[in-house]
Amino acid sequence: MLINAQTPTLTTESSKSLPAPDAQARVSQFMKKLQEEITQALETLDGVGKFQEDSWERPEGGGGRSRILREGAIFEQAGVNFSEVWGSHLPPSILAQRPEAAGHGFYATGTSLVLHPRNPYVPTVHLNYRYFEAGPVWWFGGGADLTPYYPFAEDAAHFHSTLKQACDQHYPEYYPVFKRWCDEYFYLKHRGETRGIGGLFFDYQDGQGTLYRGPDPQGPAAVYSNQLKPIPQRSWEDLFAFIQDSGKAFLPAYTPIVERRHGMEYGDRERNFQLYRRGRYVEFNLVYDRGTIFGLQTNGRTESILMSLPPLVRWEYGYQPEPNSPEAELYDTFLKPQDWINWKHA
Repeated sequence: MLINAQTPTLTTESSKSLPAPDAQARVSQFMKKLQEEITQALETLDGVGKFQEDSWERPEGGGGRSRILREGAIFEQAGVNFSEVWGSHLPPSILAQRPEAAGHGFYATGTSLVLHPRNPYVPTVHLNYRYFEAGPVWWFGGGADLTPYYPFAEDAAHFHSTLKQACDQHYPEYYPVFKRWCDEYFYLKHRGETRGIGGLFFDYQDGQGTLYRGPDPQGPAAVYSNQLKPIPQRSWEDLFAFIQDSGKAFLPAYTPIVERRHGMEYGDRERNFQLYRRGRYVEFNLVYDRGTIFGLQTNGRTESILMSLPPLVRWEYGYQPEPNSPEAELYDTFLKPQDWINWKHA
């Protein structure tokens, strides 16, 4: 059911929505289907590479299936994972944000992917959508973001516009808040730069309170979110529908970019710069990424958790891009938050 943003229903704690009786089964089925649809489409797009599947079990409860494509025509490495785990208690990384879940067993399921193309003109991309239950507490989280190595404004605009369309089907304020939250989350504090050009990021969505549930109460996402009053009540069904449409938006958002760029010629300069910028991806995923932290803290399968890391990467001491070069434009413009939807008119 779509939300009518013009006639919202005020949220109150007493009106908090409960999950559907078959919530876990329905979300799990969707996450598996999303993995299946994406891996099939990526194999067709690549034309050469095939995904190899590893199924795994977690001793504490649950498991998953990891699908990895290596040395394809387009993708140097692509990983698309599904997991479904449960246990007696949530890890510290989650309880720090949701202390009311302490003392309860938990259930978590989700699909995540990271694609590392070979051609430097094709951006790396990440997606993750997930669902948690812990006693009386439940929430959805996730998003998708794009990490280009070379700047193409039309690619950034297409990616953001496609995700915005998925958001707007449910609540037109989702995109403005979750886009800002994405810029905030995928930020390397020790470098003072974003990981890429963003997309969507959200967490702890249970239909209650403000949309932004992040750690920075003074940041752009929080400021924008706090201005949205009243917030329409969103049931479990509303949020699950939003998650489904967001997940289905991935292929239309990313595939046209790959088709435009994968045939472009490149040389050692572009390849070396790509490998250098991949170092930022490694730094973020090992230092900040909450999915990585959650997986390791819950004794997930290490190979599956770290499939997000690129197969080849390099670091260079004190790198500075040449002035007025494409690499400089990436740093000066594309690694700073932008209004990509209206970029052509800026």
